Amino acid sequence: MFRTWSKAIIPLSKFRLPLHQTYARVAAAAPAPTIEDKVQPLVNLDKLFWSKPCSLVLPPDSPLRVDEPDYQGFKRFMLKLMLFYSKQSKSIRGANVVYKRIVSQVDKPLIYEVFNLEKTFKTTFSLLVLHMWFYLRRIKQEGNDGVEFGQYLYEIYNHDVELRVSKAGVNLLLIKWMKELEKIFYGNIVAYDAAILQEAKPGDFATVIWRNIFSDDGSSTPDEAAWQSVQALARYARREVSCMTLTDKEALLSGNFMFTSLKHEIKSKEGHQL
Repeated sequence: MFRTWSKAIIPLSKFRLPLHQTYARVAAAAPAPTIEDKVQPLVNLDKLFWSKPCSLVLPPDSPLRVDEPDYQGFKRFMLKLMLFYSKQSKSIRGANVVYKRIVSQVDKPLIYEVFNLEKTFKTTFSLLVLHMWFYLRRIKQEGNDGVEFGQYLYEIYNHDVELRVSKAGVNLLLIKWMKELEKIFYGNIVAYDAAILQEAKPGDFATVIWRNIFSDDGSSTPDEAAWQSVQALARYARREVSCMTLTDKEALLSGNFMFTSLKHEIKSKEGHQL
């Protein structure tokens, strides 16, 4: 049902799907999810996400690290026979850890509070795609190994999205809606790739963030009231892209990295105890 994620790297001019009209149809097909009231930004957003990018690798003593099981003796022998230690098995385990890192960041209530977003299916899905883009953009730089690993991650993502769509109430014509969301995924990925290029206009990336995540109708003109939040999320995204570049291959393939902590970012800039 799904294409490989690597095929998303196509000329932007060839992608002509009316993405947000399609998204509206998907959302309308489900009973309205619970929507949290909008909150005012917890901090002065203009102060956030200006710090120098750094590697996201978890330190060796971090309790969040996930290490490959090192079985010995007969158990190891049997697991080898069952291909537990094959490259594919290791990649699938690593991809599951990576996806848990992504979901952990996207499902945190703080990310919605900081950027003044309503927590709906649309915003959660859009943030999920954004964080998938952070990772897939970086892992692709590792050549064939990265592309292959990215495919495992993409398949895990698809399964999770299908569960989220079902949970939102879309049970009929599920395959149809999944195909529509797949198109949105590819459209967003292509738009982010184009907007972050050096030759892109200075405001292009923030405009794409607005259109993909904040806008309810797909408009290209950002809402003045939301512009501070849009710019802050754009800075966060650019910084995560740079941090991913500084994160080594081993950490990326094992999932032993963690996205920037919004809580720590706020504490360091504002002194708020959240």
